[in-house]
Amino acid sequence: MKRIGILTGGGDCPGLNAVIRAVVRRAVCGHGWEVLGIHDGFRGLVDGVVRPLSLADVHGLLTRGGTILGAANRANPFAWPTPEGPRDVSEQVLVRARKLELDGILVVGGDGTMSIAAPLAARGLPILGVPKTIDNDLPATDQTFGFDTAVQTVVECLDRLHTTAESHQRVMICEVMGRDTGWIALSSGIAGGADVILIPELPYDEARVCDHLASALVRGQSYSIVVIAEGALPVGGEASVLEAGDATRARRLGGAGDRLAASVRRCTDHEVRTTVLGYIQRGGVPTAFDRLLGTRFGAAAVDLLAEGRTGRMVALRNGRIESVPLAEAVGTRRVDPAGELVRTARHMGIELGGA
Repeated sequence: MKRIGILTGGGDCPGLNAVIRAVVRRAVCGHGWEVLGIHDGFRGLVDGVVRPLSLADVHGLLTRGGTILGAANRANPFAWPTPEGPRDVSEQVLVRARKLELDGILVVGGDGTMSIAAPLAARGLPILGVPKTIDNDLPATDQTFGFDTAVQTVVECLDRLHTTAESHQRVMICEVMGRDTGWIALSSGIAGGADVILIPELPYDEARVCDHLASALVRGQSYSIVVIAEGALPVGGEASVLEAGDATRARRLGGAGDRLAASVRRCTDHEVRTTVLGYIQRGGVPTAFDRLLGTRFGAAAVDLLAEGRTGRMVALRNGRIESVPLAEAVGTRRVDPAGELVRTARHMGIELGGA
């Protein structure tokens, strides 16, 4: 009987439990395999914290947010944090996998997780990737699970901001996640009726944004909604950073909304308020789309292991579940400034702050 492992790397994301459930059900019911859950991402492989996952363990998981296996943003075995500085402990991962007699490992994560999985696969570890991130910024897949839930969450919050903004005739600035991409901001901004959407791919002109808000007031619009991605930046400036990153962790963005609010207050008479949604976007019950996509990804990944096709990542392409080499899954997929989504925003009269 084969034995496989599954871990959830990086940050939490709606739909992770749906993948875990799908992997266990497909492996046990379809192939008669044993499944080990690896805790806290790659940390579980380094420290040996694992547990068997049965059908009973995953019963009822489909609707639960987060991950029952835990997640870790600082568990890169190639840059393991120690008091003396980053250390390469990747050999421990290979040794642990052999001791656990794993015939394959499914790693669920974003760009950071895939960038770890790719070199481990090159060193002979039978590994398969499953793409997740609310940011939707992984290349080689049309969409990642978690994104749909995050967008839905933001839109629900924007619906509420509309009513309070109208009541007080204010400019409401809503800062959303996305790292260095604007997928969440652009998609939720269009769906949520924003007047201005600012994304990292289009550095914004502060005066242009202020002119648009002033023009809206002249037209008789009593309030405005602005959606700004955490990685958005003014022309000639840089993104707002709360914490600098290093070899063991990515930088932490934040403050883009407050910086924009200060600019709007300087150049207009608007009363301005800022809302930072933060981790609300990553929590909660996954949407039906993300439950379905996570289930499809999980089942397909198990079948790829059954075929002996490792060193790959499952991906959604033109509505179908396919697979791509892990090397193609490393990097960042950014919003195309000349793409259809940006054109749609412009056609709706939404100000994007830049050319």
